[in-house]
Amino acid sequence: MKRPSFLKRFAIVLLALLMALSLLLTGCSAEEVDLAIDIADAVLDMALEEGDTPPPQTDKTPESSQAPPVEPTPPVEVPVETPAETPVTEETPAAPPAEETAPEETIPDEDGRYTSPEDVAAYIHHYGKLPKNFISKNKAKVYMEKETGVTFKDVAGQDEAKESLQEIIGFLHDPSKYTEIGAKLPKGALLVGSPGTGKTLLAKAVAGEADVPFFSISGSDFVEMFVGMGASRVRDLFQQAAKVAPCIIFIDEIDAVGRSRDNRYGGNSEQEQTLNQLLAEIDGFDSTKGIVCLAATNRPEILDKALLRPGRFDRRIVVDNPNFQGRLDTLKVHTRKIKLAEDVDLRKIAQATAGCVGADLANLVNEAALRAVRMGRKMVNQEDLMASIDTVVAGAEKKNTVLTETEKRLVAYHEVGHALVSTLEKGSMPVSKITIVPHTEGALGYTMYLPEEEKYLSTKDELLSQLRGVLGGRAAEQVVFGVQTNGASNDIQKATSLARHMVSLYGMSDELGLMATASIHNQ
Repeated sequence: MKRPSFLKRFAIVLLALLMALSLLLTGCSAEEVDLAIDIADAVLDMALEEGDTPPPQTDKTPESSQAPPVEPTPPVEVPVETPAETPVTEETPAAPPAEETAPEETIPDEDGRYTSPEDVAAYIHHYGKLPKNFISKNKAKVYMEKETGVTFKDVAGQDEAKESLQEIIGFLHDPSKYTEIGAKLPKGALLVGSPGTGKTLLAKAVAGEADVPFFSISGSDFVEMFVGMGASRVRDLFQQAAKVAPCIIFIDEIDAVGRSRDNRYGGNSEQEQTLNQLLAEIDGFDSTKGIVCLAATNRPEILDKALLRPGRFDRRIVVDNPNFQGRLDTLKVHTRKIKLAEDVDLRKIAQATAGCVGADLANLVNEAALRAVRMGRKMVNQEDLMASIDTVVAGAEKKNTVLTETEKRLVAYHEVGHALVSTLEKGSMPVSKITIVPHTEGALGYTMYLPEEEKYLSTKDELLSQLRGVLGGRAAEQVVFGVQTNGASNDIQKATSLARHMVSLYGMSDELGLMATASIHNQ
């Protein structure tokens, strides 16, 4: 009888140790490693306690041995007080075994969920295997209406995206208005845009506007080293959503699980199984029940084509960089709680931040508030906002960097070369600021341009003028000093990129003509 129990204990301990070792070697999260180690320790302690102390075996034998002695008790009925005492003595030893066997009886069934290491260790000790729902538990966070604290009033500069999402929310609120003419609820909407444009913020605003449950999960939460666990999480998520429909499911960074399966970008079987399950689940649920799947990505070119077809993600919402009015509205949103001085002109700030996204503008306002505190002021003025533009664009000033007189003259003539060429060229943007103070982003100086108006089209002459202005710094070095320095490295990169686009994308080459030798994949 000892040999089988020893083998069973050895197998259980080996199982727990192998599970912890596999988690350590395959590069999983720190929480899963700590949990596996705790489970292994708990299983090992249980096995050692069972091997060192024989009570569990001796407790069962007294119960079987006490059964025969119970028969001789009837003759001892002559004293009246002893039978009353004997049940007391028989009940007291019977109580401890009942308490010892209680944890085994309260072990959940095989379909139960296990989160604490003690419960998992007890399951392994009892059944000799891992629980089914231990690894495959769902990590989705459920946000209700008032928990996100974000509404469409907090999102500015994305009117088209808000209009598309507002229509989905309206369908969830009043589906009869749309079903009267035969319209169907879109099954899914894909938010596409550059980093920082506000895709996740839009999804949180949907949660704040819709009075339905909002499931939020990242695409990386589906990825798991255990085969089949990602697909199980997908099934679990949509099962939860079906129980509380109508609801909204938001998958952030869906490219982590929705990568193309053509092996051009690489892949693995676990990721493909998870993607197949996601495709099946989106096809499987009925749109009339009010389940909408939202997803966000900044790499749409690597997504699988089956994921992008109509019927799964019916609507593709582009979250683009904001224009002048969008930047102005975004600055108004981020300065609501900021104490601004009377000289603050947000229109000039919006005009000087062409190309910035919502995250850049939020960082700009925060940097201005921090600078005002450093200067000992209680309100943010225009100077703080303009200085924060320099911090966001070129980094903080490096006050301890000491340049030689020759380097100072080189940097000064270099920056003046940019400004002089840009001023003499027709159609170029006016110069706003010139500085030769070194900054942390590696620039010893820079020239800032302030566009008079926001333009979406540029002629060939305007691009050539811009190209000459970019190379004006190197030209000034050669004309004045007769040398070439590495300070023009960034200018050369910009000029090369602009010239390449003119030839390969815009068809502005006289030799190649109207020929596109490149393409843009992320649009």
